[in-house]
Amino acid sequence: MAEMVSLMSLEDELTCSICLSTFDCPVTTPCGHNFCQDCLLATWKETYSCPQCRTHFATKPELKKNTVLSTVVETFNLRLNKNEESLIKEEKKPEEKTVIRCDTCMEAEASQTCLTCMASFCEEHLRPHRENPIFRLHQLSEPVGDLSERICPDHHKLMELFCSQHGRPICSLCLQHVHKGCSFTSPEEQRNLKESDLRDKLGLLDEKIVKNETVINQMRDMQNKLKDSATNRKKAVTADYQQMRDMLTREERDSLIAVDREMESGQTKLRTLMKKFTENIDNMSKAKEDIHSLLSQSQTLAFLQASFTLPPAINFDPYTPRINLDSKKVMATQASGAALKDYLTEIFKQPVEARVQIIKPGINIDTVASGERAASAFTPWNPGRHQEPVPVSEFQCPPGIPGFPMSHTPGPGSQPKAGPKKKAPKQTKKPPQSAEDVMKKKLAQSMENLLDFGVKDKFRSRPHAGEPNQTPETTDIPPNILSAEKRTELLKYGTVLTLDPRTAHKRIILSEDFTKASVSDEHANYPNCPERFAVCSQVLTSKGFSRGRHYWEVRMSSNNFIGIGLAYGSIDRKGPTSRLGRNAQSWCVEWFNVKLSAWHNSSETVLLNPSPKRVGVLLDCEGGMATFYNVADRAYPLHSFVFPFAEAVYPAFWIFSSGSSISLCKLQA
Repeated sequence: MAEMVSLMSLEDELTCSICLSTFDCPVTTPCGHNFCQDCLLATWKETYSCPQCRTHFATKPELKKNTVLSTVVETFNLRLNKNEESLIKEEKKPEEKTVIRCDTCMEAEASQTCLTCMASFCEEHLRPHRENPIFRLHQLSEPVGDLSERICPDHHKLMELFCSQHGRPICSLCLQHVHKGCSFTSPEEQRNLKESDLRDKLGLLDEKIVKNETVINQMRDMQNKLKDSATNRKKAVTADYQQMRDMLTREERDSLIAVDREMESGQTKLRTLMKKFTENIDNMSKAKEDIHSLLSQSQTLAFLQASFTLPPAINFDPYTPRINLDSKKVMATQASGAALKDYLTEIFKQPVEARVQIIKPGINIDTVASGERAASAFTPWNPGRHQEPVPVSEFQCPPGIPGFPMSHTPGPGSQPKAGPKKKAPKQTKKPPQSAEDVMKKKLAQSMENLLDFGVKDKFRSRPHAGEPNQTPETTDIPPNILSAEKRTELLKYGTVLTLDPRTAHKRIILSEDFTKASVSDEHANYPNCPERFAVCSQVLTSKGFSRGRHYWEVRMSSNNFIGIGLAYGSIDRKGPTSRLGRNAQSWCVEWFNVKLSAWHNSSETVLLNPSPKRVGVLLDCEGGMATFYNVADRAYPLHSFVFPFAEAVYPAFWIFSSGSSISLCKLQA
C-alpha cells in the first residue's frame, strides 16, 4: 500500500500538463518543460510557445524524444498495473459468499432459517418443519448468518416489528412498554417504503445528472463557437490591417514616384539651361579669340578695316534658377505623410475603447464588433481615385491629444468663462495676394480637410467648459466592462493608510484620524517643515511602498478639481512643478472641469469619464504597474501606469476647490 502511495505521488511528475495523462513519447522544449509529442504539436498552429510557461520561440524548435523520461514512464506504468491487479484481487476476496451451516449437523449448508426456533437447518433437518403440523406456524426465511442481530437486547425476543417513529426494529414486548403508542409496520413493509424512497432519489439523481451533462455539452458547444468566433475576428482584423498596409504601401510608392518625377522635371530644366549657358560661353569664347586675333594684327589699315560684332549672349546676364522640390505636390506629399503619422501616433496612444469614437463619433461599436460593416459610418477610401495633395497646416484635435495645436487648459487659478459670441468683423478690401500666398492658403485648407476626418467632428461634439446648459454625458458603468475585476480579488491586497500631516498644504484640513482631507480658504496653523507642500494643495500618506501588492480605495466628494495619484518621496515640495503628474516623480488621474485625464511628467492622456464616487488603486511593485479603478458593483479599470520603482512610492492627493474632500475608505473583505 505504501508503494502505491509513492507511485501516486510520482504520477504528478510524469503527467503531461496538456492531456493530463502519463507521458506518451515525451519531448522537452528549450525552456525545460516536458510534454507528449502529439499534444505539443497539436498546440502549435501559427506561433510557437511553451504551454506551461508561455515562453515564445521565434522558430519552431526541433523536438527530440526524452529517452530517460520515457524509460521512467514505462517502468512506472508496469508497477502501477501490477499494484492495480493486486488491489483488485484483495477487493474480490471479501466478496466471496459466506456459507451458513446447519445448526443441527454443523456440516451441510443451511437452506432456510427458522425465526421461531432461532436456528438454521439444511434440507434434511428441515423436514420436521415441512411435514410435522406442530411447526406449521414457525416462520421460515432465507438463511440468516447472525441471528443475534434479530434478538431484542432488552427482552430477548425476536424483533418482528419496525417502529416508524424511532426508525428501529422492535419486539412485541417493546411495543407494549417503551414504544407504546408508536406507529409500527413489518420490516418487509418498511423495506418496501425505503426502496420506493431510494428509487425516487435515484430518479432525481438521474434527472440532475442529465441536466448537468446537457449544460456541459452546451458549454462545449459554446467553447467551439468562441474558438470559431475568435478565428473569424482574427481573420477580419488581419484583413483590415493588411488592407491598411497595402494602402500605405501604394501611397508610399505614389509619393516616391511624385518626388522622383519632380526631381526629374527640375533636372531637365537645369540641363536645358546648362546647355544654353554652355553655348553662350562657347560663343563668347569664340568672340574673345576674334578680338585677340584682331589685336594681334600688325597692319594698321587692315586693323581699321576689320569689323567685330559681339554675340547676342552678351546682352543676357546669367542667373541661377530657383528650382527645388518645394512644389505644391511634393510639399503636400510629405506633409500628408507626416500629418498622417502624427495623427495615427496620437490615436494609438488612446485606449482601444476610445479610438473609434475619436475617429468617427456616433458609430455603434457593437455593430462593428459583430461583423456588420456600417457603410454609412465610414467613407471608403479609393486608392485609384485622384485626391488633392494635402500640405501641413494647423488643425484642432480632441482635447488631451498631445502633439497637436489645441487651446491651453486653464490652470487651477483660472476658471473658463463663457462670454457672448463676437460678431464677425466687416470684410474689408484686401490687397492682391501673390501666387505663393494663394498656394499656401490652398495647402492649409487641404490639410484641414484631410485632418477633419474624425477629428473636428469629435471636437465639435464635446461641449465647451464655459457653455451653459451643457453637461457631458456620463455613465455609471464604463464600456470596458469585460476587463472588470471582482472587488473581492482586489481586497486581498487591502492596506490601511493614513494621511501625513507633515506633508499637508496649509489649505488642507485633516480629520477623522488623518483619513479625510478637506480644502479650506483659510490656512491652517501648520509648522513649516521641508516635507510640506508649499505651492500646490496636496498631501501624501504616511506609508510608502517599494515591494509587494497593495490596494486602497478613496471616496471623493465631487468629480471636479481632484487628483488621485502616486509620488516618490523625492518629489519637489516648494516649486511650481510640484503638482502631481507635472514632473517625473509623480503619476495621477485628475478630474478637471468635466474632463478626466492621466498625467505624468506633464504629459496628458484624456480618459473616458464615468464620474465615479469611489476610486480604487492597485499598486504592483514587482510588476512595476499601478492601476486605477472605478469601484461600483465591480472594479472597472480607468487607467494603468507602468514605471520602474527607483524608490519608495507614496499615495498622493491633489484637492483644489474649497469644500472638496477625499476620504480613505476602510476596506472589508
